[in-house]
Amino acid sequence: MRTHDSVSILIFNTSRQCFVLVKQFRPAVYMCEVERHHPQVFQNQDKESFSHLEDPLPAVVGVTYELCAGIVDKPDLSLEEIACGEVLEECGYRVPVTDLRRITSYRSGVGVTGSRQTVFYAEVTDQMRTGEGGGQPEEGELIEVVEIPLEDSMKFAYDETLPKTMGVIFSFMWFQNNVAPKLPKK
Repeated sequence: MRTHDSVSILIFNTSRQCFVLVKQFRPAVYMCEVERHHPQVFQNQDKESFSHLEDPLPAVVGVTYELCAGIVDKPDLSLEEIACGEVLEECGYRVPVTDLRRITSYRSGVGVTGSRQTVFYAEVTDQMRTGEGGGQPEEGELIEVVEIPLEDSMKFAYDETLPKTMGVIFSFMWFQNNVAPKLPKK
């Protein structure tokens, strides 16, 4: 199996005091939900029975909240340049490389891929938004840009009814420990 390292970016909009995340459909998440709700589908693994699921689940069960992210597949670009490109492509903000702050890197998907993800932090303003974002539909990306108000972020992080990646939870906690204490008090 071929794997790629990746970058992810915690984006904080200082104009509106909110985090900018993406929502997108993930087939693997959907299939896990199908298996959880219809375990019989995976007992008969022939294609005929699988294609005739009588009570299919809505696609929304495969949608997750995530940090803006992308794979490292351009050897001529730095991790920072790839991260800035992803912020523009997925969320519509033009962020200079010098405005990125590296948070950390870690191994993700250790049970399957073992790839390394590097996490960055970027502050943006409404004036830095130059496009709609949404990813590249020609590459199969159907991305919705969503905003999580700062004051709701920790409740969001721990709400198990909202499917999200560990990167979202970790980065919100990092923000609370490293950035929030320095914000001007209201």
